[in-house]
Amino acid sequence: MKHVKYGKCVKCGRTYPAAPDLTACACGGILDIVYDYEYIKTRLTKETLAARPERSMWRYRELLPIEDATEPTPLRVGWSPLYDEPRLAEALGLKRLWVKDDGQNPTASLKDRASAMAVAKAREAGAGTIACSSTGNAASSLAGNAAAAGLATYIFVPSRAPKGKVAQLMTFGATVISVQGSYEETFELSKQAIDRWGWYNRNAAINPYLSEGKKTVALEIMEQLDWQVPDYIAISVGDGCTIAGLWKGLKDLYAIGFIDRLPRLISAQAEGCCPLNRAIETGEDWRPMEENTLADSIAVGVPRNADKALMAIRESRGLVVNVSDEEIMAAQKLLGRTCGVFGEPAGVTGTAGVKKLCERGVIGGNDTVVSVVTGNGLKDVENAIKACGEPISIPSDMDRLLAAFAERRIAVE
Repeated sequence: MKHVKYGKCVKCGRTYPAAPDLTACACGGILDIVYDYEYIKTRLTKETLAARPERSMWRYRELLPIEDATEPTPLRVGWSPLYDEPRLAEALGLKRLWVKDDGQNPTASLKDRASAMAVAKAREAGAGTIACSSTGNAASSLAGNAAAAGLATYIFVPSRAPKGKVAQLMTFGATVISVQGSYEETFELSKQAIDRWGWYNRNAAINPYLSEGKKTVALEIMEQLDWQVPDYIAISVGDGCTIAGLWKGLKDLYAIGFIDRLPRLISAQAEGCCPLNRAIETGEDWRPMEENTLADSIAVGVPRNADKALMAIRESRGLVVNVSDEEIMAAQKLLGRTCGVFGEPAGVTGTAGVKKLCERGVIGGNDTVVSVVTGNGLKDVENAIKACGEPISIPSDMDRLLAAFAERRIAVE
């Protein structure tokens, strides 16, 4: 890969050749993929990019750690819509607000981007089996993308994973191990199994290529905004890989001159599980937390990508905001009613954070914001029903309909 220099440890600075099966540093630190930006500038311009018919994450090949001969993965991943939402912006008191709906990816979450990258690199490595641990979305995205590519998968999930996500895994033909314990215990078992059987490792905090897949959400946002940088980009945060990838993509674009400044990040976590935001707020090292939130995809008490995530928040002069489960579900309904976007609890946590920051007066009428919805609400229908209630249920009788409307104070115009 002429455009890739090496992988560099974010802790000790040691470098490694960018082999397809690259993992973590010997010191335990996460690697960062380092590019030759001067070379990339000779190969990629805004004009050549605009002329490309490809509408997926693979349109940004020059900024991705793949070989020239590596084929795109079978499923269409990326190029999700970015909606301009003036009604929601007005309701929150913002100058302008866009919603990036990454729940429209093939398995309905942003993590398809990381899993597509994992499949591409597994092919380069000649691997036939991929494995990971996950709270749900990484698992289903890996199972779906691997199935489309003809690769076998072993997936480890905590027993609390929503049934909808487990159903996806089983449908995609994955071997699913439901671990009776926390995400930390699930991760440890997957690590032992991967080491024992030599499977390709899709775990985000081990495989440095996964953030490179996730960063394509930032590349798309900026291209869809015609390279005009918003003041803030808000995203939900769990293990830290997604916000780290988002920041990496923005820095890549800045390094090759596609954007002239960098936005500030908004890191939104659930109050019941916010070890990274707590570290920023206190200025102390992060400490493990219990996983006490219904937003299962970001319920990570021991974040495996803490170093990169904290670096991204600090480098961007970012904001951190913790939201309750009630605030998360309120944001889910708000997005649905004003934008027609159905996000799962973890997927809408970024928007819940934006709403809370607006209410506190931290951001407001002069600010432009992109909020990334990272997963579709159909992933967790049970909690959506709890938040929104059951439908009106009556016999086919107009009098009963009128009575039901009156009881619920529904005024039909």
